Amino acid sequence: MPNNAFINFLFLLIYRHRVKHSAIFIISTLIVMLFSSVMLLSNALQDEISLTLSGQPDIIVQKIRSGKAVDTPMEWADGFSEIRGIKSAVPRVFGRYFYEPNGYYFTIVGIDPFDVQATDALERLVEGLDVKAFLSEDSMIIGSGVKSFLAKYHYFDHYDFRPPHGGREKVAIYDSFPTESDIVSNDIVIMEIDLAKRILGIDEEMSTDIILNVPNELEHDNVMVKLILQHYDIRVIQRDEIEKGYKNLFNYKGGLFLLLYMIILVTFVLILYQRYSMISSADRREIGILRAVGWSIKDVIKLKVMESLFVALFAFGLGLLLAYVYVFFFDAPLLGSLFFGQGNLSGDLKLGRSIDFGLLSMLFLFFIVPFIAAVLVPVWKIAVVDPVEAMK
Repeated sequence: MPNNAFINFLFLLIYRHRVKHSAIFIISTLIVMLFSSVMLLSNALQDEISLTLSGQPDIIVQKIRSGKAVDTPMEWADGFSEIRGIKSAVPRVFGRYFYEPNGYYFTIVGIDPFDVQATDALERLVEGLDVKAFLSEDSMIIGSGVKSFLAKYHYFDHYDFRPPHGGREKVAIYDSFPTESDIVSNDIVIMEIDLAKRILGIDEEMSTDIILNVPNELEHDNVMVKLILQHYDIRVIQRDEIEKGYKNLFNYKGGLFLLLYMIILVTFVLILYQRYSMISSADRREIGILRAVGWSIKDVIKLKVMESLFVALFAFGLGLLLAYVYVFFFDAPLLGSLFFGQGNLSGDLKLGRSIDFGLLSMLFLFFIVPFIAAVLVPVWKIAVVDPVEAMK
């Protein structure tokens, strides 16, 4: 059979059966869009989190009392610096400041002017920032979520913090982080470390925790042992542990959607099989005519499978395109909140356009193979029937 004639007849058949295919096409497109969106969003978030964690300290040391983290003496940093393998030990100050009327909070982070690593990172985040001028006065750099929240209550150039010990701390708004960094800076407030201590109620000689820079990964276990020998009441956290925690969280949420996808896909295949197994008399007559004019069973099955495959491929492509636009152009509204959370200040979720083609290939196979299998069996049952019987 000439290929051109076959292709022409195929598209003619698709056009003729367009009403029959429309419902299946719409449902297929929606299923592919939903689960492609989940995969694209999960992968993009994991890449963003991995990029963020790559700049985190190698080891974090917290003082523990009754199973809870408490303020850590800053003088411990000097003792840690003497341990072989540790390049630097820097006290860190951060904490949550709650806006009591509605329970929202800002994450306050104190920057030490002598902490070169922190000041360099801040300069990279905020273009044109003069760190010395910023840290020399009572001022702060805020995330876009904090900026929108303060503007809502008419705080455009400053905010009056209320420390736990009473009084007020008037802090000027120096600058804000770009919206592209919202995934990590949305509710962040950066200020000088002593100012942060006053607002959070932390004593001058104390810090929230101590971060260690240990360049040689092979030294991490030895360093942890030496830290515990110095202080028994501490918790030592490695960067790898934080990364594993985030990965487990995303894998858990992605796994729930994958399980849901399998349930929906099985249900859809059963409906699809039932739909194509109930072949109408017109379809039977059509197949009988093709067999009568000389089409082989192989040609008939090929024609019907190609007809359904065209619908499936077009639905998959359109669903994938819609998912890409939904995630990377509209920032995945509603679905993004399930992964990113909406427990605090709302903000614009800007994601890098990261695609895992391995996951998309798996989705393609899990969608196309059951789709074709559900069509192949009913068509084969009719194609092997005698043409005269099929046309009756």
